Amino acid sequence: MGLRPGHCYSSTKDRANTRHAVRVQKRDYIGAVPGLRTRQWNMGNGIKEFDKIIDLKLKTGPHGIQIRDNAIESARLIINRHLVTGLGKDNFFLKLRVYPHHILRENKQAQGAGADRVSKGMSHCFGKSMGRAARMRDEQTIFSALVMNEDVEKAKKALLTATSRFTCEVTVSVSDDIASIGTKPKKTRDMRKTEAEEKAEEEKEDETKAEEEKEAEKSKDKKTADKKEKKK
Repeated sequence: MGLRPGHCYSSTKDRANTRHAVRVQKRDYIGAVPGLRTRQWNMGNGIKEFDKIIDLKLKTGPHGIQIRDNAIESARLIINRHLVTGLGKDNFFLKLRVYPHHILRENKQAQGAGADRVSKGMSHCFGKSMGRAARMRDEQTIFSALVMNEDVEKAKKALLTATSRFTCEVTVSVSDDIASIGTKPKKTRDMRKTEAEEKAEEEKEDETKAEEEKEAEKSKDKKTADKKEKKK
């Protein structure tokens, strides 16, 4: 059986199913958890300082919506591809703002002629875990991109290419509040620290060199003054 359409799992009428204990197996209510299909949350250049932030938001209505991890991964891939081709890999920073915590479950039953002889059991039982999804609120941000002022329109077009991946309407907003994107990945923070440390070391070296040159000039002046005195 192939992958069912996304609207089959978009409803949030059932309670969230996220209770998975890794260390204490007695508290593990779900059992086996499907693998996560979303591979990456931070893309692009995390070191460069940008001017604008562009948020991709979902219009889900008052009841919210569920989006599966395969749809999120597909949207991430197409947005990242358009940003790389349109702006270059060093001229943007893209961040995925959600995590698929909710574990989907399904009671698979045979359908067609003679199905009642094959499938047995309750028709609306708890079922088995078969995927992951993220529960989204109305106007919640799912992707954020940092770009320069001249690349805003290209970035908006790249973000809007993911509309076909979601089962709801999508909007794009542009602002100057770059700090709202949250923390950058640890690697880029470490790279920034190393760059700052290297700059500080270079400044210290320049200062020491300048001081040494000043001392050398002073010593030369003293020597020339002593020579003149001796000649007199």
